[in-house]
Amino acid sequence: MTAKRALHPRQGILDIAPYVPGKSTVAGGGPVIKLSSNETPFGPSPRAIEAYLKEAQTLSRYPNGSARPLREAIAKLYGLDPARIVCGAGSDELLSLLATAYLGPGDEAIYSRHGFLVYRIVILASGATPVVAPEKNHTADVDEILARVTPATRMVFLANPNNPTGTYITFDEVKRLRAGLPEDVVLVLDAAYAEYVRANDYEAGIELVATTHNTVMTRTFSKIYGLASLRIGWAYCPDAVADALNRIRGPFNVSAIAAGVAALEDRASMARAVEHNDTWLGRMSEALTSLGLGVTPSAANFLLVHFPGNGQSAADADTFLQSRRIILRRVAEYGFPGALRMTVGTEEENLAVLDALKAFLGATGAKRQ
Repeated sequence: MTAKRALHPRQGILDIAPYVPGKSTVAGGGPVIKLSSNETPFGPSPRAIEAYLKEAQTLSRYPNGSARPLREAIAKLYGLDPARIVCGAGSDELLSLLATAYLGPGDEAIYSRHGFLVYRIVILASGATPVVAPEKNHTADVDEILARVTPATRMVFLANPNNPTGTYITFDEVKRLRAGLPEDVVLVLDAAYAEYVRANDYEAGIELVATTHNTVMTRTFSKIYGLASLRIGWAYCPDAVADALNRIRGPFNVSAIAAGVAALEDRASMARAVEHNDTWLGRMSEALTSLGLGVTPSAANFLLVHFPGNGQSAADADTFLQSRRIILRRVAEYGFPGALRMTVGTEEENLAVLDALKAFLGATGAKRQ
């Protein structure tokens, strides 16, 4: 009788801590204020909703196999070559495809200390080794990244702006990073929050992709465009990288293509979202700071809020806020056990958070006296 052999996943898979998304519900009935996932407070463009509902009439048909209408719409908006655009099921799938295409056992890939958790997941899933570079002031540090490059380095992931900190590095620093990396290292610029950035010294990555053979920029429709549940992302790549990704991506991997096109074309909805975020990002930062809380300067649509501890910890604040049916994001797994991440919400939601935190700090402060 043949002995049974144990079934094991590939090396590295069981080292992966599954990604845990932001909490979306609390116990009991009634509405919640959900500011845990960096979603837009305004929802999708009405034109995107209309296009999505129209697409529902043809659910029995496969979508365009290369997402050609969406790639052409993106190319038209940004002045790009549609052949160098690859679309995916959110930018997360594209990060995974890049790791699959260019990483394997014996390779290393670098990301910054507080970088997006998905980087570690896709590196380990490919069989490669993740290398973590320290940050400075909760911001990616080019010198620290370059110091960790070895002959085994094959990829660097840079979220710019970064999640969950909201910090960014300037385009000059990104170019310095690219120039300091070996020619055979792919630099992946994750620009999921690029549309929110108002800084003059920022560039999402289009220029570097256009002028180098080893840089990729990823973007998403999940944030400012409000299409998180549809899972639409895109990457702008050198020709050879686009060819590699198209060889391994699943066929028909992007659905709701017309909704994505409509969202891109509705510039008024996007402008409204940018203006609202620009206003309330500053207001909330000032208001939270006036309460005695620490706030990491952010260029995105969220704030990393630091609590003092000693009865006023992030965990205590989270429990109190949830008692008021307000959900922020715990970020201990990112290395911030003393902080909560707050998405910029509607005016009413933002004010409700401030009122709740005032009550929390007042109540816990009185207990400490």
